[in-house]
Amino acid sequence: CGAQIRYLIKSGAYGWIGGLAFSAAAWHVKARDQWIGWTNEARRRNLSKIICNSRFLLVPKVPNLGSHILSRCAHRIREDWHSRYRIEPVLIETYVEKQRFAGTCYQAANWLHVGSTQGRGRMDRLHTQHIPVKDIYVFPLTRHPHHILCALPHSGTPFIRPVPVRDGQDRPRDWAEDEVGGADLEDCRLTKRLVTILQDRYARPQASIPQTCQTRAKTKAAYRFFAHPETTMEKILAPHYQTTLKRITGESVVLAVQDTTSLNYTTHPATQDLGPISNSPDNFFGLWVHDTMAFTVEGVPLGLLDVQCWARDPQQFGKKKLRHQLSIEHKESYKWLKSFQRVAKAQNSCPNTMLVSIGDREADIYELIEMALGDPLGPKLLIRATQNRALAEEQGHLWSKVSSQGICANLGIRVPRSGNKAARETTLAIRLAQVILKPPQGKSKKPELTVWAILAREIDAMAVGTPIEWMLITTCEVLTSEQAIEKIRWYTSRWGIEVYHRTLKSGCKIEERQLGTADRIEACLAIDMIVAWRVYHLAKLGRDTPDVPCTVFFDDHEWQALLVYWTRNLPVSDKPPTLREAMRMTAQLGGFLGRTCDGNPGTKSLWLGLQRLDDLTAMYQFMLPFVKTHPHITPVSSNPGYG
Repeated sequence: CGAQIRYLIKSGAYGWIGGLAFSAAAWHVKARDQWIGWTNEARRRNLSKIICNSRFLLVPKVPNLGSHILSRCAHRIREDWHSRYRIEPVLIETYVEKQRFAGTCYQAANWLHVGSTQGRGRMDRLHTQHIPVKDIYVFPLTRHPHHILCALPHSGTPFIRPVPVRDGQDRPRDWAEDEVGGADLEDCRLTKRLVTILQDRYARPQASIPQTCQTRAKTKAAYRFFAHPETTMEKILAPHYQTTLKRITGESVVLAVQDTTSLNYTTHPATQDLGPISNSPDNFFGLWVHDTMAFTVEGVPLGLLDVQCWARDPQQFGKKKLRHQLSIEHKESYKWLKSFQRVAKAQNSCPNTMLVSIGDREADIYELIEMALGDPLGPKLLIRATQNRALAEEQGHLWSKVSSQGICANLGIRVPRSGNKAARETTLAIRLAQVILKPPQGKSKKPELTVWAILAREIDAMAVGTPIEWMLITTCEVLTSEQAIEKIRWYTSRWGIEVYHRTLKSGCKIEERQLGTADRIEACLAIDMIVAWRVYHLAKLGRDTPDVPCTVFFDDHEWQALLVYWTRNLPVSDKPPTLREAMRMTAQLGGFLGRTCDGNPGTKSLWLGLQRLDDLTAMYQFMLPFVKTHPHITPVSSNPGYG
């Protein structure tokens, strides 16, 4: 059944010697789809342009005969397929069983090997993997098959899901629908449920799942959603990645900060598929999360670009001593390179924006620096060094080389309070140098790398303990003291992802989820990560753009409920307050005092205030019809105090 064309092969010497069959392509194959690089929407629309060589039988064993037949067939299948189905194929795929065949004739015919299957059929939802593993080969029928397969029909550019523009006046219909409404979960009902859960979680970020959903029916639907095999973390976050790219295009420089954090579920021992998160294999269990958040140079979070979540294998615990025998692809530290690759894809989609990948001392990996220098048009790299690397051309070592340079500038900073140490003002002496890094021991075949190093060291800090010292390595050109100071300020934006992780754990209470398995926790985590970003984004946007109307973030009923609660007056004015006013009123619901010395509210008071605002809005919507039918109700004057 389905679309297909069959050929018989005839020889003048041997007669009928074999046959080929071509049919419709496989619906979803991970290795093939990654090689193409298309979105789920583009795959659904353009899958018919791929055909599958499903059968190939050849009886006589004649040298080069198989590759010759494949070449002859590739020249005519495109015309024959179009004649029968009015579709011009651009790619042929085939699958070769690894244990039985080597695929030699396909390789000789210039077919490309793009990966292997996972040994699962389309009905294998339990991951039993009962069928043989097969090598995947593809043969392009056009010069640029990726451009055709990744584009929408009748468009010449790769498909990027459109996002409504926020102009500060006309607010889109619903932020949650704009953020994840394009999720490809194979069933539109799952997508609608995702939007609903995201709305409810944002309204009550600290609540449990039953408290979030409010009703038994919605609670049951939420648990079913998290347990569904299609609701993976990657699929839930995919549309958010796209909207993040849309926000990135409006900036000239974007800082892509990546960091790792752990999620502790030791108090939930019944949860399956967790792993150790401490130096002991039996003390603490949970998950590891490595994420990349895009920030403006002012520190406004634009959204996530990549999230990796995994559990360590308890059986592999204690094998750290073998790390020098493994390639970087087989180490956990490969997470830094994977995130950088995702940033590189974002850079390709936003050519007018310079992306800078930023990492802490754990990111001081030679392969990561090599990857960043490999593509001059790719994203830049800025990391804090931890290893005193050897330098080429008799430059000595990194620290001694940069320390020997003269001070190019002094930078005054304020060090925040830490533990029992009070906040203080201090000055950093800045030195810079261009250095050539030698490859580490055991990696002598790798090339030498030319980078810029910036040393920022605190002056006269003996009275307060260990002085501040940052050694930064960057692939950005640093020729002047102004450029060096700029890179230091960029690195200080890395603290934003720490605030984001605190918002995720303390604000969204992700470590209190009891969902039975790690896969379900990951699905819930994906939603809470979007909620945490939204809360953090509101806190920063209220500081940087305080005078825009609050309708960019608040529904009409929400800001009206705020005004009624704080002014005790009806009816409500038609003019919405500014974002700063609405944000401070919301934060006061969460305990923010709003005094002159208090500055701007943080994420904690905002997430607490949003939870109270949801209840106020529900009551306001319930009472509004009664107020309209009884206009004689007089306003009540009251001083709400400090909330």
